[in-house]
Amino acid sequence: MSEHFVHERAWCESSNVGKHTRIWAFTHVMKGAKIGSGCNIGEHCFIENEVIIGNDVTVKNGISVWDGVTIEDRVFLGPDMVFTNDLKPRSKAHDYVQLKTVVKEGSTIGANATIIGGITIGRYSMVGAGSVITKNVPDHALVYGNPAKIRAWVCECGEKLDSACGRSGCACGKVYMIEEKKCERII
Repeated sequence: MSEHFVHERAWCESSNVGKHTRIWAFTHVMKGAKIGSGCNIGEHCFIENEVIIGNDVTVKNGISVWDGVTIEDRVFLGPDMVFTNDLKPRSKAHDYVQLKTVVKEGSTIGANATIIGGITIGRYSMVGAGSVITKNVPDHALVYGNPAKIRAWVCECGEKLDSACGRSGCACGKVYMIEEKKCERII
C-alpha cells in the first residue's frame, strides 16, 4: 500500500512522492518529478519532469509547474497562478533556454499571479493575487501589481510588519531588522 494518495482520476508517473502527499483528480505528475511529504496537489494540475517540490507545499487547482522550477518547503501556490520557463517562446522551437525559477521556503504566491522564468521568490515573501513578477522578490517582501513592486514587509506568520525600516515587530512577537537599502525599494 502506498504512503501517499493519488485520486483514481489523476495520473502520477513519478515514484518519488513523499508520505502523506495527496494528488487530486485530473492532475498529471510526470515520471521525473520529485514531490516531498505532506503536500497537497489540487485538481487540474500538471507537474513536469524536472520539477522539485519540497515538504508541506500546497499547490491549489489549475497550476502547471514546468521544468526548471524548484519549490522549497511550506510554500503556498494560489489557484491558477502561472510559472513560465522561456523568455522567447515559439511554437516547435526546441532550442529554447530553460530558465531556473526558485520559490523559497514559506513563501506565498496569490491566485492568478504570473512568475516570469528565472526569478527567485524570497523566503516568507508574499506575492499578491494577479501580480506579474518580473524581478527577484527579497525575503519577507510583500509585492503586488503589474509589474509587482515591494509595498511592505511581512513576518513569517504572514502579518504585515509594523514599520518599513529599521527594527520592526509583529503582533506574533517576532522582531526583524530591515536594512535601509531594502526600505528604499518601497513605493
